Formats: sequence, structure tokens, C-alpha cells
Amino acid sequence: MRIVRYESIIGSYLGETATRLSQLFDYAKSQECVLFFDEFEALGKERGDVHETGEIKRIVSSLLMQIDELPSHVIAIAATNHDSLLDKAAWRRFQIRMELPKPAQKDLEDYYRFFEQERHFKLGISPQKLASQTQGISFAEAEEYALTILRQYILALPHANAKEIAHKTLGNWKAQAIFCHPAADQLELT
Repeated sequence: MRIVRYESIIGSYLGETATRLSQLFDYAKSQECVLFFDEFEALGKERGDVHETGEIKRIVSSLLMQIDELPSHVIAIAATNHDSLLDKAAWRRFQIRMELPKPAQKDLEDYYRFFEQERHFKLGISPQKLASQTQGISFAEAEEYALTILRQYILALPHANAKEIAHKTLGNWKAQAIFCHPAADQLELT
């Protein structure tokens, strides 16, 4: 599997991105592989967007043609959190579409328990209450939230307090509209 991240493809100079894309696809065509495009919306943006430059439109066109020319021994997979930003023609390049739903509260609770066990670190709020407060986020967002608490805890050593850090982090994320759960206002520390 070859993971394609947009930051490794997009260049700041005219033509650089198209050259990198061409090199990537030439390499992929030479072997059996799976190409996984993470954050596909960065490369496959809607070409009709009036705010985009001609360079971006050429890149999207080139990307779509390169995907069309992939041999049968190469599988292309793309992931996005912003499907509405994708060029409509990009959808035709992928035969199977899957929507991954956000985790249920129980799934988040299980994830926070797993995180605590894996890292040997208590998040400062019980996994059950934390899952209740963060309901509606993705697993990636739950991981980032837990890692933020852990990082802040480490930075605050030797006087770190996980409960205070968890509460402050929740407040910060809520202020940034990352959590839209009304119960986040009434967080109880346990």
C-alpha cells in the first residue's frame, strides 16, 4: 500500500504538483499496489470553484486522467471528510463509495478506555462521561482530543492535573465548535 498525502504532492511552484503526480502514477503503474489518497479533497477539488486558480484546475484534470489510466493491478482508494468539495467527475473514478458513520456513544466510551489502557494514562474524566460530552465526533477527533490532554499533561508536569486539563481542553474545543453537544456545557469532573 502506498499512502498519498497531499502535503507530499502539492508544490508551491507552477507545474511542480503536476510533475509529482505524474511521478507518483508512473511509479504506481510499475507494480501491483494500492494507492490510498488521504484528504483527497486537497487534490480532487471542484474545478468549477471560482476561487481556484487555473493551476488547480489543471491538476485536478491531470489527476483524473491519471486515475483513468491506471492498470488493473493498481487499486486507487480515496478518503475525504469533505465530500462536498470534490469535483463531480472524481466520483465517477471510484466504483465503490462507503460512508463511515460517526461512532456511537458506546463506541467512544470503548475508545477512551482503550486509549487509557494503551497509554497507561487516565484522561481525568471517566470514559462514560467523556463519551457523553464528545458525542458526535469521529474516532480521529476523539484520538486528537485524548492526545491533546496527554500532551498538555506532559507539558504541565510536575504539577499536572488531568481533570483540569481535560475540562479546559473540552472548553477550548467547544469554543472552536469542534464539539456541538449541548451537554458539553455541564461537564462534571469525576
